[in-house]
Amino acid sequence: TLEFWDGVVMDVLDRADEGLTGSAVVDGHLAEMLATIYSVRSGVATANLARGILQSHEVACAPGPVEMRKIAAALPAELLEALSLLTYCGLVEQTPAGRTALTPLGVWAIRRDLLREGHDAPTTAEVEVFADLSAAELVEALVKGSATQSAVAGWLERRSPESAARDLIEIAASGTAGQRGAVGAILEELGPEAEAPVRQALDHPLMRRYAASWLHIRDLEAPTLSPEDHTWIAVDSLAALMHLSGPAAGRIDPPEPGEDLIKLVDEMPAVGHPDTIAVLDMLASAHDDKAVVKAARKAAMKARSLEHARRSG
Repeated sequence: TLEFWDGVVMDVLDRADEGLTGSAVVDGHLAEMLATIYSVRSGVATANLARGILQSHEVACAPGPVEMRKIAAALPAELLEALSLLTYCGLVEQTPAGRTALTPLGVWAIRRDLLREGHDAPTTAEVEVFADLSAAELVEALVKGSATQSAVAGWLERRSPESAARDLIEIAASGTAGQRGAVGAILEELGPEAEAPVRQALDHPLMRRYAASWLHIRDLEAPTLSPEDHTWIAVDSLAALMHLSGPAAGRIDPPEPGEDLIKLVDEMPAVGHPDTIAVLDMLASAHDDKAVVKAARKAAMKARSLEHARRSG
């Protein structure tokens, strides 16, 4: 019977590619939405589901501001219709608190689908281990690779966006690149409700660029980042990879290889990132492209000269 049910759910998810719910946006993020609901067994508020879909759609499809406003206006009604269909299918149900949760059979089927696709699918007990951690403990677990994105979703569900962001930013503002990478991945899950603490992070030298980028992506007022700022963020992302282990490393987007990376390497010494030399040494010793290796060695020599001059002066 369970094998038959598994086939039914696979068919439902496959039909999303052809148009299942009547909403192209919901269909495009249906599997991701069900995975989010799976990660928070107590249920997810419809508003949070809508916000997550909008954020994912903006990143994946880069619609213009006008189109994004139209999508945002139509999505709540479309999402309610989609959830009604998924309820009829036996995948989800409404909790007494008015949240959307997977049915017991839905939990079984979505977990099986996630595992089949090679994704993280921890049990409730595994997720609960992380839900009550402090922000510092969660970040440490992410850096070490012992916590997953499902653990992050459960952790955020028990905290207000504002308090979660404030605690996380405090860690990142004085932490390592690895900690900033982990914190950045968590902050991406938060919406405009976290604006106040993120805006305050504009005053922190190591977080101001991330804060400005976070605000800008959510169409909130933010200072413009210079080309040097973008180079600094790229160095920080590469530095984070030296700290992170396991699944956490996969959530950091390193720069693409090729001519763009060589150009980036040439620009690294001038931006004053504390890990510039370590990053350049890593590229010089580990990159497959000989041109990148050569550029990294040259840039590392320049960075050491600038560092020596700074200390001498």
